Parts: sequence; C-alpha cells; structure tokens
Amino acid sequence: MTPYLSIEALTVSYGATRVLDQVSLSVQRGEMIALLGSSGCGKTTLLRSIAGFVMPDSGAIRVAGKEITRLPPEARETAMMFQSYALWPHMSVADNIGYGLRMRNWKKDAIAARVAEMLKLLQLDGFGPRPVTQLSGGQRQRVALGRALAVDPHLLLLDEPMSNLDYKVRIELRHELRALQQRIGITAVYVTHDREEALTLADRIAVIDAGRIVQIGAPEEIFHRPTSAFVAGFMGADNALDVTRAGDGALAAIGPDSAPDQRIRVHFRSDAARLAPANATDAPGSATNAHALGDLVLTGVVAQSVYVGQGFRYRVRTDDADIWVHASERVAEGTPTCVVVPRDALLLFPTNQPRSP
Repeated sequence: MTPYLSIEALTVSYGATRVLDQVSLSVQRGEMIALLGSSGCGKTTLLRSIAGFVMPDSGAIRVAGKEITRLPPEARETAMMFQSYALWPHMSVADNIGYGLRMRNWKKDAIAARVAEMLKLLQLDGFGPRPVTQLSGGQRQRVALGRALAVDPHLLLLDEPMSNLDYKVRIELRHELRALQQRIGITAVYVTHDREEALTLADRIAVIDAGRIVQIGAPEEIFHRPTSAFVAGFMGADNALDVTRAGDGALAAIGPDSAPDQRIRVHFRSDAARLAPANATDAPGSATNAHALGDLVLTGVVAQSVYVGQGFRYRVRTDDADIWVHASERVAEGTPTCVVVPRDALLLFPTNQPRSP
C-alpha cells in the first residue's frame, strides 16, 4: 500500500550538530502515528520539517505522492497545533477558529458556517463570541484544534498539545482527540515524551533516540516487545541489571544468542516483580520455589518505601542493583527480602547492544 506521508532519509543539522540522521517513515491515510522520545531527541524537529518550518539538509518528504520538501509552510496543506496553542488573546473563539480561513480569503458566510461546524464538532456550541482568555485550558486546547481542522488540512501535526493541561483534563482530552481523529479520518502525526499518551492515542509509535527512529510498531508491540534496552527502559521496564546467563536458571535457557557465560542486560517492570520472604522454604510462592521454576530471584533489603495510592512502591537494594517493586502490602524499611520476577516478564538484551542502531 502506498503511504500517504512518506519521509525518506531525512537529515537535518543545526550548525555542526546533526539533529536528524537519515530518518525514514511511512504513514498511511487516516493513521495517527506518535513520535515518542525524550527532550532533544529530534522528534519536534521532524514534525517541524514536515510542516515546512525547518529545511532539511537532504532527504525527501511526500504527501499523497507529491514532494513537498522545499515548499513553504502555507503551500503544504498541513496544519500544526503548537504546545502553547498560540491563540490570539485579543480575539474571540470564533475569530481564532476562523483565522486561517480569513488568510485564505474565504467569504464571511463560508467562514461563519465552517466555524459553526467546528464548534459543534468540538462540543463548544455557544462559545463563539467568548474571548479565549476566559476559557479553561481544556477549552483552549479544543479551540486550537478547531483552528487547525477548519482549513481541512491533508495532515494534522500536533506538538505536545496536552503537556500544559492538568492530569485529569489530559486523560479526558486524549480520548476525545482519538475519537475525533478516527471519526473524521484525518492523518495525524503526534509528538510526545509521554509514553502513556502515545500508547493511548496512536495506531503506531515511532520511538526516536539521538536523531534516529530506533523502533516503530503498534503500541502493544513497542510495550511488550522492545528491540533494545533503550526502548525497554523508555517504555517503563526501567529495572535493569547485568547478569551472566549461566549464573541463573531463568536466564540460561532464554535470551539472545550468546555464549553461556556472556553478560547480558535484563530489564523488567516494577509491577511485574513481587516481594517474597527472605527465609528459604519450599512453600508455594517462596523464593526457593520461584527459583526452581526458573524465575529470577534477587536477595536484598528494602531501602525505601513510597505509598502511591494503589499500594506501595519499594526500592530494594540488592548486590547487583537497586530494584523498584510494586506491592499491595506494607513492608518496613530495612526488612530483608527477595525480589521475584517471572521468567516471561524478563526482557533480555546483549550488554554490547548499541544505544541506537
């Protein structure tokens, strides 16, 4: 299937610093793809390159088969929603939504009809005359989205549009935005550093590190089957330690192809681990029994206890590393314990795996 948006070997430099390095990406019509990565990884530069605000050193950008790499922003038929929303504070809601249409010399009646359509679509009926300075953060976000959609763009580009919202509002608007995008069928590229946001919104996620896409796939694939230690850590499997495969029954039979005595990196999520009594017994659920079943077992001491509402988060100091574990029961700091991780929850990578391919 021919992609609707095609990015081919895109390279962008700021002075002597290469920000994007031979990035290639394909997006199908009607798909929402999330560009996920930490600050400075290049995700916003990629978005701004698609919008036309950044000119690449080399590479090509095509939309519906048409190359737009060197076109000015106004000729690309894209719309960008900024992190700050960039609304005009002296204008009403209706005037903000209709701004792009006035710039395109639409007639007043056509603008009014399109603005009314956007207000209804975004559940802002009756808000047209209101100054945007009198709106809540969530309402301003909807106005910014309405302004972007009003011009009927080929591509909707969103640069961390929910980062300034309260957590509760952010959760609600994620679902609203996803439902709206699917209902109107627009192709969208969404930049975020929030993995939960990417998992909630996107059809596919492209994880970016140091100017390169290091993995791309469906949300469940990225979450459950990361291809590198970097992606595993970024997607929440941030417990990590280096071990020798032959030194543990859980690791000897699985993992990357390597010599039995080769060191490998193990990642796992804190909610996949559990605490077990430090005293060795053969009772079900004990550390001894878990080790016999091939689970990873680490002995240590509870160094820190944090209540997180739905249980406790413990930092357990072991000989190999400090490990974070979720548990429902209260355990006093200083208590000897064992951390047990089921074999199928372990993510294994070579210790010499490069940070970015």
